[in-house]
Amino acid sequence: MTAAMEATRPARTEGTDALIRGLAWFSIALGAAEVLAPEAVGKLVGLRTVNNPAVIRMFGLREMAAGLGILASSRPGPWIWARVGGDVMDLAMLGAAGRGDVDRGRFTASVLAVAGVTALDIYAARQSQPLSQTDGGTAPGQIEVRKTVTIARPPAEIYDFWRNLENLPRVMAHLDSVRVLDDRRSAWKAKGPIGSQYEWQAEITDDLPGERIAWRSLPPSDAFNTGVVLFKPAPGDQGTEVHVELRYAPPAGQLGAAIAKLFGREPGQQVMSDLRRLKQVLEVGEVMHSDASVAAGPHPARPGAVKGARS
Repeated sequence: MTAAMEATRPARTEGTDALIRGLAWFSIALGAAEVLAPEAVGKLVGLRTVNNPAVIRMFGLREMAAGLGILASSRPGPWIWARVGGDVMDLAMLGAAGRGDVDRGRFTASVLAVAGVTALDIYAARQSQPLSQTDGGTAPGQIEVRKTVTIARPPAEIYDFWRNLENLPRVMAHLDSVRVLDDRRSAWKAKGPIGSQYEWQAEITDDLPGERIAWRSLPPSDAFNTGVVLFKPAPGDQGTEVHVELRYAPPAGQLGAAIAKLFGREPGQQVMSDLRRLKQVLEVGEVMHSDASVAAGPHPARPGAVKGARS
């Protein structure tokens, strides 16, 4: 195992600190322009008519507050995540404005610029995450998730599928890969919001065949998490109740969780969707898809209820 593989989130460097300061001053300068000249900013991004300059001024005040917070704080991570939240709002506003009368050339360039700044903000926010959130112990701002699903298969079969950790990307949509390192340790890669990616190593801390698997993330980690999955016979010989208990600490605490939830990446949402996919794979042999939905394109369909199932 190389040092690069073991250190998935390097320590902050002078270059990272310079990027953070640059983003802070950019935020202050942009905010000042939005407050002082909202009409000019609107036309610069491609709006032919600025109908509500007060909204642009409000966004400008938000930008200035975030920039000043980054410069004034010894732990700028939450303020940078606030910028990410602001970027999301900006993209949403541009998306709504794009349906109106705009200069397409300028407007497209503006959307690409905001997307690029968003990527920089996410990178800077992750680099500024305190090590205390990834030390493998108690992390600040932990969130707990408990979910259950009933699967019409025996506990031993479901345990065997889960214990082969490299099976999990088949049912966990946010996972890119799981690579087994030895009997206890594994390396994980997962999707984050707006194209970001998280990496960590995990260790199995309790393994009782057919009954339970417990794990924890190992330091350093992009995504502190610990949890257990239990496989219990369902009442009335209806298969197996799969119980998942997860504790995790999102970057920037509750703010990071809110941003992740907006992009469908919040673990409480993920776990239930993943359990439904697990149910489909084990009962049907594949994840079922349906085009008849309000979603933009095919999505995993919610399986039919099984007697005794809980969600």
